[in-house]
Amino acid sequence: MSSNPVAEAVASLLPRARTELAELVAFKSVADFEQYPRSESEAAADWIADALRAEGFTDVALLDTPDGTQSVYGYLPGPEGAKTVLLYAHYDVQPPLDEAAWITPPFELTERDGRWYGRGSADCKGGVIMHLLALRALKADGGIPVAVKIIVEGSEEQGTGGLQRYAEQHPELLAADTIVIGDAGNFRVGLPTVTSTLRGMLLVRVQVDTLAGNLHSGQFGGAAPDALAALIRTLDSLRAEDGSTTVDGLSGDAVWSGLRYDEAQFRADAKVLDGVELIGSGAVADRIWARPAVTVLGIDCPPVVGATPSVQAGARALVNLRVPPGVETGEAAKLLQAHLEAHTPWGARVSTEVVGQGEAFRADTGSPAYRAMADAMADAYPGEEMQYAGQGGSIPLCNTLASLYPEAEILLIGLSEPEAQIHAVNESVSPEELERMSVAEALFLRNYAAS
Repeated sequence: MSSNPVAEAVASLLPRARTELAELVAFKSVADFEQYPRSESEAAADWIADALRAEGFTDVALLDTPDGTQSVYGYLPGPEGAKTVLLYAHYDVQPPLDEAAWITPPFELTERDGRWYGRGSADCKGGVIMHLLALRALKADGGIPVAVKIIVEGSEEQGTGGLQRYAEQHPELLAADTIVIGDAGNFRVGLPTVTSTLRGMLLVRVQVDTLAGNLHSGQFGGAAPDALAALIRTLDSLRAEDGSTTVDGLSGDAVWSGLRYDEAQFRADAKVLDGVELIGSGAVADRIWARPAVTVLGIDCPPVVGATPSVQAGARALVNLRVPPGVETGEAAKLLQAHLEAHTPWGARVSTEVVGQGEAFRADTGSPAYRAMADAMADAYPGEEMQYAGQGGSIPLCNTLASLYPEAEILLIGLSEPEAQIHAVNESVSPEELERMSVAEALFLRNYAAS
């Protein structure tokens, strides 16, 4: 990184940032209160509110959102007539999955092989720290030239839409000239990237019932309809022979026109086992950024250990559908539900319920804010030009903000990259990436103020 006062300030602040990230990671802030205590999420929200107050933010508030979680809001006034920038991150995290598979405890930030490991280190507690680092560096080098609003969501990973609905009910609260979403990331370590599209997201619960109760498989198996087998056939109908997603009426042939994703690199990033084929057709970027993708997230059925020889009377599954930009999530939900109902065999009773959703997003990459970010990233990453990539994941709030504030420019940056393994075991963040992205954000705020 080229030497400049902002970069030097960020470098000097990095040890403090590591300590703070360790404190944040220690909160088990999974916004599923059937699995994790609500008090853990509330404690994380309190930590962030205290950090904002310490930085001079006014109007700091814990917002009780309609889904029963809390988001943290703060406002930092800028010079008279300055533009307003909204910074976004979220403090809730995915469950750690199999804790025994973590090399080090998931809620204890641990340094190993030059990276910092812990749940939320990259997604997205690291994003909170990135925002703080950028603002502190500007304060150390002459001051922050814009007014800053910050919003840190408490349930982004659950897709329950609490902050979306709160924003719609209080449309003036998050109004800004530009919005920086700190929940994306670089295409690879060291390659500065903005995310220009996001797929939308659907969560659909499907229940299949065939019998009044379980039956002895020896006495009734062979004629009695097995609900679990029916569910498996239903779910299998969502994929073609090559693994492509097939939902009746939903197009799956769009082509991505931006950054290319080498197949060998994708195999390495995804840690695909030797000899196992990738699924789908077309370029990798087409499949993960421009086309729908279905994933079965879970099935309720008897576990192998303790299973009895029974024909199952009922079974259910949670299905996730990623919806490409240009397709309304509501319409995709209708198509998915109709498909599941149409492909359930043997006249089995089937019911479906949408339990979570968020719209896809496409940014205006020709805006002044994007030019300001391109210059900032070029300074933070010498020798590299800013790249545009898609993201297969969803940030439902983006479209809400775009609808509420159609004149605002929205940029997506962050600390996630393939090595971070967000949502998986052994999630980590690169401290070098945290440093460079904090410099980039600080320089962007300065560039944008002058544009």
